[in-house]
Amino acid sequence: MRELGFLTFVPNHGGTAGAASALQDGLRLFETAETLGYGTGWVRGRHFEPFLTSPMTFFAAAAQRTSTIAFGTAVLGMRYEDPVRLAEDASTVDLLSGGRVQLGISTGIAGYGPILDPVFGAVDRSFRDEAEARAARLLEVLDGDALGSAGSGYESIPAGADLTLQPLSPSLRDRVWWGGGSMGTAVRTAEKGLLLHCSTLNTEDTGAPFAQAQADQIAAYGERFTELHGGTSRTSKVAVGRIVVPLLDDHDRAVHEEFLTGYASGMDDEGRPLSGPPFRFSKVLSGEPAAIVDALLDDPAVTATDELVITLPANGDVAAHERILRIVAEEIAPALRA
Repeated sequence: MRELGFLTFVPNHGGTAGAASALQDGLRLFETAETLGYGTGWVRGRHFEPFLTSPMTFFAAAAQRTSTIAFGTAVLGMRYEDPVRLAEDASTVDLLSGGRVQLGISTGIAGYGPILDPVFGAVDRSFRDEAEARAARLLEVLDGDALGSAGSGYESIPAGADLTLQPLSPSLRDRVWWGGGSMGTAVRTAEKGLLLHCSTLNTEDTGAPFAQAQADQIAAYGERFTELHGGTSRTSKVAVGRIVVPLLDDHDRAVHEEFLTGYASGMDDEGRPLSGPPFRFSKVLSGEPAAIVDALLDDPAVTATDELVITLPANGDVAAHERILRIVAEEIAPALRA
């Protein structure tokens, strides 16, 4: 592990009346994380849930209140994204922030299709095919490819000129991540020449322990990337997320009891949900910092990664989340780098 990041849902526990305050709390968390030495703050992209739903506008605000920390999406499901508009927003924020956007994407979760398709509009292709097509289009846009022609002229664009992304951030294409979850996805990510973001979810159950299955994905990604892109300007990179909840006193235990109990109650000891699809989830690492350090050092995916992403609980207030980030930065991360 060379880098340390964190992931927040930017939760809003106060309904409509609390939305503005929740966003301000999220910005405060990024400011705090920067002072603690975190390299990247990652966010989820969640539609219609009481979490952050518009990452790029949030990042634009965060860029004005920070100077070094990067901003990552982990991850945006491309089935419900417009690739040209996303590229315009991401490139704009990247230029405003001095090249700090880490653009994480994936196909998304097909099981949500029956709920979200009527809202965003049905398509003729399958969920995965549509998402893959939009992802491929996004990469074309970020590459600066011609997307169309101005024809006889369009506003300020002369006749015959190509339509290309404006503004173009030339290096953003090299900071596009794909959300992993299976061996096949890891290999395809390498084939696309993208960076690999492994979260706290595996979308397949190989029978291997969660961390080992993820480590196998990372190894396959690295081998395929080297095979296809070795000797080119493209470089591979992996980020791995783990839920870390240090418990130093009774107050910590009281604050996080509901989350810890609820998370554990929904799955067996191997991270298999008691009901639902055949996914696997990583365990929550909680307790004393020394025990958490031991668990992370014993995790083959964490030891193979370039960046460890501390995934914060979806519930809890900003003070509780700041405390987690501080304890990790001061008492856990140094031991991992020793």
